[in-house]
Amino acid sequence: MTGTADLRRTSAALVLALLLIAYVFNYLDRQILGILAGSIIADLHLTDRQFGALSGPPFAILYSVLGIPFAYLADRTSRSRVIAAAVAFWSAFTGLCGIAGSFWQLFVFRMGVGIGEAGGVAPSYALIADYFEPRRRARALAIFSLGVPIGLSLGTVLGAYIAHAISWRAAFYTMGIAGILLAPVMLIVVRDVRRPHLPSAPPIGQVFPMLARKPVFWLMAFAASSSSLCGYGLAVWTPSVLERSFHLGLIERGQFMGSVVFLGGCTGVLAGGWLADRLGALDRGWYAKLPAIAWLITAPTFAAGLMAPSLWLAWPLLLIPNALNILWLGPVITAVQHLVPRPMRATASASFLLINNLVGLGIGPFLIGGLSDALKHSYGVEALRYAAVACTSFYVLAALLMLLCVSRLRRSWVDDVAA
Repeated sequence: MTGTADLRRTSAALVLALLLIAYVFNYLDRQILGILAGSIIADLHLTDRQFGALSGPPFAILYSVLGIPFAYLADRTSRSRVIAAAVAFWSAFTGLCGIAGSFWQLFVFRMGVGIGEAGGVAPSYALIADYFEPRRRARALAIFSLGVPIGLSLGTVLGAYIAHAISWRAAFYTMGIAGILLAPVMLIVVRDVRRPHLPSAPPIGQVFPMLARKPVFWLMAFAASSSSLCGYGLAVWTPSVLERSFHLGLIERGQFMGSVVFLGGCTGVLAGGWLADRLGALDRGWYAKLPAIAWLITAPTFAAGLMAPSLWLAWPLLLIPNALNILWLGPVITAVQHLVPRPMRATASASFLLINNLVGLGIGPFLIGGLSDALKHSYGVEALRYAAVACTSFYVLAALLMLLCVSRLRRSWVDDVAA
């Protein structure tokens, strides 16, 4: 019996590791656009508003909307196969971004990346929930969520070095080919958990109405959306703030961003998962309280870091919010899994991601880019810095919405036994 348990833990660890690698590529392919902003804007003759559009809506609309049917397909067929196919698809379109010769070509290719990535995240959440029991689930989801800071930092550093050594186009080619090579490994190694004792996934029309009747779902979704609006926007535009306001070159921007995102992000994600498992076992409300506290600290420290008079002060100030702004991933993703019975989890996750990414990813980069263009007459080269600072106010809104979830989450929690 012990041998079987050990084998299951080993299998779960291997699956989690591969899902993490896929998630790293997911975010790497998103963030690489941010570090290459200067080169792409100059080469394709784009405005900040146009680049903001490339970084948000084309990806976000398809990524958010198609996430639900892909997740439903994963719930009814094979979660692992859907994930492997998604990796291959988004990686192919990442590579195609390197051949873009105009705004509209890059726009279409970014839409392709969004279509592919729509099939990766929600099925991964559900697969991890299948492999890990409730007392270890938030930590497992937090480890998976390390893909966010690792992918963001690697995308920044590798993109900068490849673009400096060759070109921005070569950076897209490299990342695309690497992802395509990963896809067959995912297909061979990652397997679904057998679920013979569970009913088949209910029709998709039953899942969202169940969520929609729970106010806590809407509050959590819009709280995360407010945070992501700022998080995605800053991820895309902070490298350009470092270029325009702090006068850093391409490699220096990559090193600066890579270090604060990796060190801060990994610390925050792991801390969020560990604290959620420990405190959430005592009170389900902590799954909401933890992100709220983190966001209240994130807003002023992000603004202070962006407005710092020197890099020596900016680095430690930006390290703090880069840890706290994504601490929510483990706690909130775990909570969403427990708003519905087990067979509905991938679809429920996709419903949550629909709102989170449509608002956060769809609006954030475009909003900062638009504000930057609007403020250029008054602030000149510093316009982007002030646009980024203004965006940090959304973290306060996120915290207030999440605090409203605390008592509601306790009442809405669906245990595995009940599921």
